[in-house]
Amino acid sequence: MKLQRTQRKHIFSLLLSLTLIVMGFMLWNTTVIEGSQKKSNSQKQAESEAYEVMGPQTINVILERVYLDGEKSEERIQETIWSMEDFWAYYEDWNLVDQSENEMIFRKEVNDISPLLKVNGYFGITEDGILSIYEGQPNEERVIQSFFQLDTAKLKSRQHSELRKGIPVQDLKHYEEVLQVFGQYKSAQM
Repeated sequence: MKLQRTQRKHIFSLLLSLTLIVMGFMLWNTTVIEGSQKKSNSQKQAESEAYEVMGPQTINVILERVYLDGEKSEERIQETIWSMEDFWAYYEDWNLVDQSENEMIFRKEVNDISPLLKVNGYFGITEDGILSIYEGQPNEERVIQSFFQLDTAKLKSRQHSELRKGIPVQDLKHYEEVLQVFGQYKSAQM
C-alpha cells in the first residue's frame, strides 16, 4: 500500500507538472500570438500612415521663361508628384524661385528671342531716333523693347527707310545681326 501511495504521489506530481507545462506553453503562445498580432496591426497602421505621407501630391507649377529680348512667358501646369526624386530630376534645368505648400515657381533663362518677336516683332526707330522693337509694324504705342539712340545723320537713307517701315525679326541670328549693324550708328549723346 505504501508503494501505491508513492506511485500516486509521483503520478500526481507528474500530472501537475504536465498541467503547469501545458498552461505555461499556452500562456506563452497566447502572448506571442497576441504580440505579433499587435505588431502586425501597428505595422499596418504605420504602413497606412506612410502611404498617406508618401502618396502622390498634386501641386500647381508655374514655369517662367525669360528670353534674351527681355520678354517673359509663363506656363501654368498642374503636376502630380509621385516621387520627389523624379520631380526634382525633371526640373533640374530650372531655378526654383518660390514655393508654397500648393505651388512652385521655376524660372529659366532662354538663350533665344521670344516667340512673340519671332512671329510679330519688327525693328524700327522712334520719333526720337531710338532703335526699338515693335509688336507689329513700327508704331509708337507698341514698343516692346528699346535699345539705344541712333545718330540718324550717319544712317544711309535706305537703312533709315527700312527702320521707318520696320525690319521683321526672323530669328536669333538675324536679331543679333541687326543690333550689330545698327550698333555702329549709336549716338555719342547718351
